[in-house]
Amino acid sequence: MSPFMTDRSEVSRDVQDDSVRSAFPNIDADPYTLPSSLDPFTITTSTGFMPLRTPMVDSPPLFEPLMKLVSDLPVVKLDGSPGLLAKYQVGPSIVEHHALPDLSEAIDHLTTADGKPDLTAITAVFREYAFIASAYLLEPCWERQCKGLEGYGLGRQVLPKCIAGPLVKTAKMLDIHPFMSYAAAYCHYNYSFADPAIGLNEYSNLRLIRAFETGLNPTSSEAGFVLTHVDMVKHSPGLIRGTTDILDAIESGKGRSDVTHGLEIMLETMRRIEASMETMWANSKPKDYTTYRTFIFGILKQSMFSNGVIYEGENDNEPLYFRGESGANDSIIPLIDNLLEIPMPENPLTDTLKDFRSYRPKPHREFLAFVRRRAGELGVREYCCGDVETTVLYFRLLDHVRSFRWRHWLFAREYIIRRSSHPTATGGSPIVTWLPNQLFAVMDLMSAVWNEIDPEDKEEVPAFVFEMMDNVEDQRVKLRREVDRWCSERGVSVN
Repeated sequence: MSPFMTDRSEVSRDVQDDSVRSAFPNIDADPYTLPSSLDPFTITTSTGFMPLRTPMVDSPPLFEPLMKLVSDLPVVKLDGSPGLLAKYQVGPSIVEHHALPDLSEAIDHLTTADGKPDLTAITAVFREYAFIASAYLLEPCWERQCKGLEGYGLGRQVLPKCIAGPLVKTAKMLDIHPFMSYAAAYCHYNYSFADPAIGLNEYSNLRLIRAFETGLNPTSSEAGFVLTHVDMVKHSPGLIRGTTDILDAIESGKGRSDVTHGLEIMLETMRRIEASMETMWANSKPKDYTTYRTFIFGILKQSMFSNGVIYEGENDNEPLYFRGESGANDSIIPLIDNLLEIPMPENPLTDTLKDFRSYRPKPHREFLAFVRRRAGELGVREYCCGDVETTVLYFRLLDHVRSFRWRHWLFAREYIIRRSSHPTATGGSPIVTWLPNQLFAVMDLMSAVWNEIDPEDKEEVPAFVFEMMDNVEDQRVKLRREVDRWCSERGVSVN
């Protein structure tokens, strides 16, 4: 846990009410009526895990030097000309030419009309500093890659005060780690629209605000990688609605029809999310990933930063360690894990999974922890498996988790494992064994639930469930074979 995060628990002490709507009073609110002093990742049933409003593109005039630097950052800028990273000039621009003054005090001016911190604007400023920090620290690794040298080498080991100070200050205000964030910087606070009237309705309308390589071109693989995640998560309101309905129905004793309705909402939502997820292959080519991937590594469990990074003027100038940007920080599957009470094995890989929880926005952390607690107290799994109809729906939702994780494994295999010998993912997890740890866990639960069904009751189970379980067993064998093979080739332990 970062020493700068003020809320170190998984869920704040004041979020302990049993009712979803009592614990999260804004959950049914119109997001456009909510003040910008709220965390932009406050969860509602109409925005899900997306920000309340479209992310801010530009920061106030006080931050003009910051805006110029981050606009000049990419390998290819918005106008098509080469940027600082194309010439390996991010470091020299900051250290030698002093292109970025320390704007820490300017952050105090980011307030709402009633004098509260404007967390919408603060998140936008955090995003800019997160991009600059990653570009600065990893620029030497990018240069090695461009020159065809083996391995990533070392990144810069000290983050200058003009970056470190504002990055830490904004992160404290948002209660997140002061490093590149999946939600608050790289993905979900990093999109705009070509046509605001179309909004999120069409993928082709999405544009990146910030990029490292060629991502300001909407047809590039970098843009496709980020914007496909945005396109997936835009469907997440259905997961919030379904989860809320299920918990409320079980708690109030309304009956199985309300639980069934909640499960059906979540099933339809996952169908849409997975359909969007499948477009990743076309939107972002596997052969391109290892280029822009260079800039989203973390400074924890990475050879480029074996001793972490010193944030100048922070933490008594002692090194800090943070995981990098990772799709593992998304909240979609963790929400369903928690609701369906999917158990994870007790091992170091699961410890990494738990560590990732702290890398989400504070509202996400609180909601996911609440769902995990209430699902356990209400016995969601036992309730759903109380009759054949809800058991089948529960099974189908489990199968979406399996399918999602299987596709994620295929992405890791084709985008990374076949193309890079680097042993760790951007988030610092073991590249070969970490995803299978969670995938085997959901397969194990599906098998356990299936085996608990009375043989006579199985006569009422639709034929597709039998086919589903056959697929699970076939996939388990295939996955084990693949993991064993990759571990053997790389000389790493299977466990």
